[in-house]
Amino acid sequence: MTLTKKGLPGLSASIKDKLIQQALERKLRQAGQEPPARTLFQSSARKNAIPEEFYRFDLHPGYRQLQIMNEGAARMGVRSPFFKLHEGTAGADTQIGGKSYINYASYNYLGMSGDPVVQAAARQAMERYGTSVSASRLVSGERPIHRDLERALADIYEVDEAIAFVSGHATNVSTIGYLFGPRDLILHDEFIHNSILQGAQLSGARRLSFPHNDWAALDDILTEQRHQFERVLIVLEGIYSMDGDYPDLPRFVEIKRRHKAFLMVDEAHSLGVMGKRGYGIREHFGLAGKDVDIWMGTLSKTLAGCGGYIAGEHALIEHLKFLAPGFLYSVGMPPSVAAASLAALRRMQDLPERVATMQARGRYFLKTAQAAGIDTGSSTGYAVVPAITASSLKAARLSASLFEQGINVQPILYPAVPEKSARLRFFISCLHTEAQLTRTVAALSALLQNGH
Repeated sequence: MTLTKKGLPGLSASIKDKLIQQALERKLRQAGQEPPARTLFQSSARKNAIPEEFYRFDLHPGYRQLQIMNEGAARMGVRSPFFKLHEGTAGADTQIGGKSYINYASYNYLGMSGDPVVQAAARQAMERYGTSVSASRLVSGERPIHRDLERALADIYEVDEAIAFVSGHATNVSTIGYLFGPRDLILHDEFIHNSILQGAQLSGARRLSFPHNDWAALDDILTEQRHQFERVLIVLEGIYSMDGDYPDLPRFVEIKRRHKAFLMVDEAHSLGVMGKRGYGIREHFGLAGKDVDIWMGTLSKTLAGCGGYIAGEHALIEHLKFLAPGFLYSVGMPPSVAAASLAALRRMQDLPERVATMQARGRYFLKTAQAAGIDTGSSTGYAVVPAITASSLKAARLSASLFEQGINVQPILYPAVPEKSARLRFFISCLHTEAQLTRTVAALSALLQNGH
């Protein structure tokens, strides 16, 4: 029997949803377009009249897009899946609204956030140094814990030095934005993180993307373009956070050497996840630290803190310490955060079994999901496993239905990803049990089979 809804007689629910979704996408595209310059001056008589959208935030294109998305979701009967209030430590389990959920929305890959040793280190640092260093590190904000953390990070990569920033996003923006300029070229994977794109925009360099993980395409671009620029930067991720796959790093190292370019690898999701000891994509491939010019990572995932870091040769780090705006003009990292990340790094080294367990759980989830017919895209099972739905509405409804069953997983929706790539995104940690993973796959599979 065909289901119909009031207001659209004769249309099935699925067709109605599709029409609403298509209308929503059109409105989003229209809302994001800037008005033509001529609207500022319709005539000489009105040349001093400023349109309201230029001085009202409620008419800003971004806010209009947000309103359209909320209206569309309401019409489809989908509640917002965002800003859920977690009431304790978020690991493999979490508390939301007084209820317990299996949690797949946390980067706490090795369970270091909430680890007693890590928490004790943070408390001790706070008691000794206070809650803030209250100054830029250059002038008066330097503390021993900063240097200890940076030395430990440099040792992981077997490079000269490292520098820690207070924000992971700002690490990429400030580093790329400062080191490169209008005469340079930045080449990046098409799925690269927003922080890389923002840094490239700030730099003023020419920016080109290449197909995902396609080293041959990159080689072709460099063969054609390299001699038109001074410095060239190639940027990759260790593990791509939307897809859970990784590049053939040795191929990219060879290409960057041959074309005399810099290579930067963002290890936000691969430190603690790849390699026998969790040392990242470098350990996975058996590469030397110097094979990559700029190692970048975050402290907010495996390392249970907040912020980012750059590791590399002395000249690079010394340069950033004295001249990179995101470091120079920012307050130093709170001692408790630096201490937590340092303790998490040392715990990772002391407990390699956590790395092995996390990798085994990721492989198990991927294999089980694929056996159930779930589209996991190009995921390799390293901590990040998507379930591709090819529909934002479907992803949002699946997320809501799983939440009702005690499973918390976030949907990734258009325009964050192309509509055909909408998905649920599962983050797997060493704390998840096989029973939890099996239950989750069974629940998702049942929903998909029932037409959700």
